Amino acid sequence: MKFDYNKSLGQNFLKDNNIINKISDSINPKTDDLIIEIGPGSGALTKHLINKSADVICFEIDKRLESILSEIKADNLKIVFDDFLKINLKDYINSKYNRLFFVGNLPYYITTAIINKIINESNPYEITIMIQKEVALRFMASPHTREYSSISVFLQYNFDIEKICNVSKNCFEPIPKVDSMVIKLKRNKKIKSKNEELLYKLIKASFKQKRKNLKNNLNNYDLLKIESLLNNRNKTTKCRAEELSVDDFVYLADNL
Repeated sequence: MKFDYNKSLGQNFLKDNNIINKISDSINPKTDDLIIEIGPGSGALTKHLINKSADVICFEIDKRLESILSEIKADNLKIVFDDFLKINLKDYINSKYNRLFFVGNLPYYITTAIINKIINESNPYEITIMIQKEVALRFMASPHTREYSSISVFLQYNFDIEKICNVSKNCFEPIPKVDSMVIKLKRNKKIKSKNEELLYKLIKASFKQKRKNLKNNLNNYDLLKIESLLNNRNKTTKCRAEELSVDDFVYLADNL
């Protein structure tokens, strides 16, 4: 396919059929579910998704791809040429759908923005995404590691994160500068915090200055109370945020 790729849109089309098959095989919806594909590109994965039993809606920002994508014919397929970040997602989610499956090869520079939109405007069952490998490792990072950050805690609180496969930069056209990874975020069944608003504020504040300890980052909170709660979990306010697990943050939020 001859195509003038748009670097400003982060266009790198996946051309490796083995990787496409792995992504497709990892998505297993039922008839009353909905698959939403973000950035179908030339439709390599879309052609697999329409063979699932669920409806498929694709959001593509580049209208130049209309002639290519229009060749994919299926009764369960709808293609919307618009910016996913600007549409109102709720306008496309019908109450007849039971579970929502999101999938896409996300441009590196808007990965977090897209995930935030999905979470804020819907109730995703699974999010299967191909993202920069470095970012994927940050999402899956464990406490006491350099990669562990506020986004690690936030996502792991809401989802179980599974690695599907690594993807070499040579699997794309044009070839990007970095390797990628496909990961699946699946809604977990963990007991949720009694105060999620406070939980998210605590997470953000704790990692505000990553090299400083909790005593410095949480100085707007009741430090004596936080010290007492952390002592119950064999930690102190001299710890850095990266030393706290997801359960530690939930414990703080529920007991402050």
